[in-house]
Amino acid sequence: MKKLAVAALIMMTTAITYAQDNLAQRTIQEVLASNQKQVIQLAEAFSEEQYDWRPTEGVNSVREALLHVAGGNYYLASKMGFAPPEDVDMMKLGEITGKENVIATLKKSNAFVLEKIMEVKSGSLTEEVDFGFAKMNKLGGLLAMMEHNGEHKGQLIAYARSNGVVPPWSK
Repeated sequence: MKKLAVAALIMMTTAITYAQDNLAQRTIQEVLASNQKQVIQLAEAFSEEQYDWRPTEGVNSVREALLHVAGGNYYLASKMGFAPPEDVDMMKLGEITGKENVIATLKKSNAFVLEKIMEVKSGSLTEEVDFGFAKMNKLGGLLAMMEHNGEHKGQLIAYARSNGVVPPWSK
């Protein structure tokens, strides 16, 4: 019985240590997944015709904003050492058309970054990365992934309201 109790204690300690080691990654992953879900809901709520709508000349359309989020996911992950999947051509993301194709592209990039977040080792979170627009540590890069998605969720909420589209979660 004593050996069983010691084994259980070791397993619990290992599990708690692992959870703490990945606390930042898990927390960012959970918040990002929630934001991503809402962005997808917005993408689905717009009509096909509304994908070309833009608030003014020179500002991203609905389609362009959604593809920008997808590209941002791949870009930020790539700067942290995670190359986009081989079948993703970063230079051609902006050429994707059609509501279903845009949503599929966004979902694929979302799944990619959610997976890669957990591959960032806790011991490397303080390592500096040059993202091109700023130098920050890997933790900052993970937070930038989360913030970028949230920023464009807000943009798409404004686009939706301007087009009479009610965000599905606020009905």
